[in-house]
Amino acid sequence: MTSQARAEHWNHVYATKRPDQVSWFQADAAPSLRMIAAAGVNKNAAIIDIGGGASVLVDQLLAEGFGDISLLDIAENALERSITRLGQAASKVNWIAADILSWVPLRGYDVWHDRAVFHFLTAEKDRASYRRVLSQGLKRGGSLILATFASDAPERCSGLPVQRWSSEKLAKEFSGLEMMEAAREEHVTPWGAVQPFSWARFKKV
Repeated sequence: MTSQARAEHWNHVYATKRPDQVSWFQADAAPSLRMIAAAGVNKNAAIIDIGGGASVLVDQLLAEGFGDISLLDIAENALERSITRLGQAASKVNWIAADILSWVPLRGYDVWHDRAVFHFLTAEKDRASYRRVLSQGLKRGGSLILATFASDAPERCSGLPVQRWSSEKLAKEFSGLEMMEAAREEHVTPWGAVQPFSWARFKKV
């Protein structure tokens, strides 16, 4: 899938569905917040949420006092929804409309958070592009926090195939980083279906 096709797909999703109508919706980003807390960063840490879209994680990070937050998404529609929801607080966030596979980070980040983007990269060349951008954007000593569909999760999401991951496979995929912890989440969709997620926290040493 080309970058343009990916952008069109996700813009269509957010143009036709409310944020609480997509399978990955969370009213509370508790698993992400726990992992970020476990990374031990202070409130001045530079945090980027990859594919954060209309997620409430940015709201909760602002509420906890984090002051250097960036949110990247390929779908401008998703970013606009979050900007509208946050109102004046949106000015405290750096909004980035870009395809993560071709994005060039202009700075380093202490925390790179990705919930439910990486598992859409089913081609090795795309995963290699992702890892290359990650290596540019994650500071030494920084944390990668990753959540993907687990090995027993659905094979498709939002009309697209996904690559399912166990924590062991994620450790091999990101072998240049040190895995600090792994966890499993039984995410419940807005319509009551269960989607198992693999979570992993890595450190760039």
